[in-house]
Amino acid sequence: MQIFEKQIIVSSKDLDERKHVNNVRYVQWVQDIAEQHWNIEASANLLNTYYWVMISHHIHYKGEALLGDELLLKTFVTLSDGVKSTRIVEVYNYNSNKLLTTSETIWCLMAVETNRPTRIIPEIKTLFS
Repeated sequence: MQIFEKQIIVSSKDLDERKHVNNVRYVQWVQDIAEQHWNIEASANLLNTYYWVMISHHIHYKGEALLGDELLLKTFVTLSDGVKSTRIVEVYNYNSNKLLTTSETIWCLMAVETNRPTRIIPEIKTLFS
């Protein structure tokens, strides 16, 4: 299993009225890191032929992130079958190594040409294994 990591720092635009990171921001980070992982690993041909859409998302909050916190996001794919792929994203406080959230997202592979779901080819499966 290949793990992709990214560090970010919580800014004021990430906060809700309680001064904690807004739950919508966590979903955005999940989408952003998945997209970055795909863009880094996929060839130009794959990027021009396929794209992913989020079809199911479950997030578990275990701790809070506050302004100025340095976070470590980790993502990896656990399953790719048919047209769907399951991706995990974990968010840690970088300094304490405390797990703040875990999420499991189901993504569907789409064909650019048809804008329809398409089976995940072996080349894509091996990108993330």
